[in-house]
Amino acid sequence: MRNILILGGGYGGLRVIQKLLNEQNVKDVSITLIEKEAYHSLKTEFYALAAGTVADRHLRLSFPNDVRLQLLFETVNHIHLDENKVETVSGRFFSYDDLIIGLGCEDKHHGVPGAEENSLSIQSMRRARKTYQVLHSVKPNGRVCIVGGGLSGVELASELRESRPDLDIRLFDRGENILSMFPAKLYNYVTDWLVNNGVTIVNRANITKVERHVLYNHDDPIEADAIIWTAGIQASKIVRELDVEKDYMGRLHTTKYHHLHDYPNVFVIGDCAASDHAPSAQLAEAQAERVAMILNKKWNNEPYPEEMPKIKLKGVLGSLGKKHGFGLMGEKSLTGRVPRVLKSGVLWMYKHHSG
Repeated sequence: MRNILILGGGYGGLRVIQKLLNEQNVKDVSITLIEKEAYHSLKTEFYALAAGTVADRHLRLSFPNDVRLQLLFETVNHIHLDENKVETVSGRFFSYDDLIIGLGCEDKHHGVPGAEENSLSIQSMRRARKTYQVLHSVKPNGRVCIVGGGLSGVELASELRESRPDLDIRLFDRGENILSMFPAKLYNYVTDWLVNNGVTIVNRANITKVERHVLYNHDDPIEADAIIWTAGIQASKIVRELDVEKDYMGRLHTTKYHHLHDYPNVFVIGDCAASDHAPSAQLAEAQAERVAMILNKKWNNEPYPEEMPKIKLKGVLGSLGKKHGFGLMGEKSLTGRVPRVLKSGVLWMYKHHSG
């Protein structure tokens, strides 16, 4: 019996499990998932958890209940590639025939002094809960500073505005405009929405230091009741410590079959894998489906395809509170209520099919 070990029960890890368990011709295979939490969480919605508009129970899904799947709720400490073993913080070792690394990402603080120690995060369920607790305790008319004007920062700022109309919310971004990866129509629409709803946008920001309740922009101090960091991500620390080729985000370079160049039995998906595409839940799921297909062929002694199926991403949808949104579907920009309704529908479908 072949032993497959999956590290991380995020979007990619869960999709691999679902695909493998649904394959009729996958036999004599034992699947083990090592995940630090006892549930799959909807990470794309952590901004709402932090803002206090969604309870965490609505962002949790149970893992599949199948005799072929063993669930181990532990934290990975080290991956021993040459020994085909994974070590957890409890000191246990787990051997594998095939390994799938899907440990996700964490905040990248770009070497800013005090940023890691003195800012809040929405990169995990536990950290988003802590952020909610701090934000919930901010005094009336208090000030919240959000560092990073990408999708996460914008969604958090807009959701927090609806949750706490009294707050002085300031969004800091180092670029000329927020959401720089989107067309001008979209970032102008989002900018107008935020400004019209009382969110202060600080462009061309340069955060030089973070203290417990002080944010330094171009070395100028700004007092804040809470500081939240959404200014970039990098691969999980466990992944960054591996002695293999990586990109600038610490993500691992792989072959077109998604395995490491020198380790054909070690596959990498999601935010741990270097890619030409921007990190997203969609991308992690698409990579997971490809890996499941490759493993199926490998276990049945079938050749890998000469050309892998093209990854087709459907687009990006973002929220501006509960009634407005924005999105990019192909080359078409969407603004207003339609993209918000679409995003709610996508979330409902995901929970319906995965729960």
